[in-house]
Amino acid sequence: MVNPMSSNGPVQQEMENLLRAAFPDANFIVSNDSAKHHGHAGDDGSGESHFSLTIEWAGFAGMNRVARQRAINKALGDLPGQRVHALAIKASAPGES
Repeated sequence: MVNPMSSNGPVQQEMENLLRAAFPDANFIVSNDSAKHHGHAGDDGSGESHFSLTIEWAGFAGMNRVARQRAINKALGDLPGQRVHALAIKASAPGES
């Protein structure tokens, strides 16, 4: 699930496409938080530097938090750390709070 209330820029669209490919049947919302960080470190002026991701995927069952974040970062390739300054991740398996 993609956030229907957001206006997706090209970086956010790329993130969503990569997540769909890597985590089939996952429910997720990518939120662009860049406006909250305007003028702060890491703000490159693009309006797409800071994001939050909430993702629920059955494949995360049995994985710890670090393994989940590593899987997400691997799926996103060079986006985190290159074109995205910050990505807050909340990853869970179905049934977890």
